[in-house]
Amino acid sequence: MQTQVEFRSVKFPPYAGEEEEINPGLWGKRLTEYLAQKLAERGIETDSYAVEDWGCYLPVKNEGFNLALCCGHQNGDDDQFLVFTDPSSPKVRKLFRTIDGTPQFTKLLSALREILTSDPDIREIVWADHP
Repeated sequence: MQTQVEFRSVKFPPYAGEEEEINPGLWGKRLTEYLAQKLAERGIETDSYAVEDWGCYLPVKNEGFNLALCCGHQNGDDDQFLVFTDPSSPKVRKLFRTIDGTPQFTKLLSALREILTSDPDIREIVWADHP
């Protein structure tokens, strides 16, 4: 299952001081806020995001296992971004069992695909399997 997407957009520049909060050349707050809003419009609830040293972690409300989107600018051009799921696979190990999260992943990734492809300011969308 392709759970990672790279794309280009000038729509998500860093906030003033954001690179100092995360790391030089890395940011993702505007992208994360945008995705949280667009997911909510599609009936997918999220919790407050957390700023990490690589970008932003956006928890998705989900029963049975933790699910999130990791969002951020890529090193390189100012318009390069990456979003991937955490966990990276719909087969989630929990204690002594494996949970099949395919329905939750499918719903989330379908919404993400729709959000990205429907926005004319987002281009060069490339999906891949998360390494």
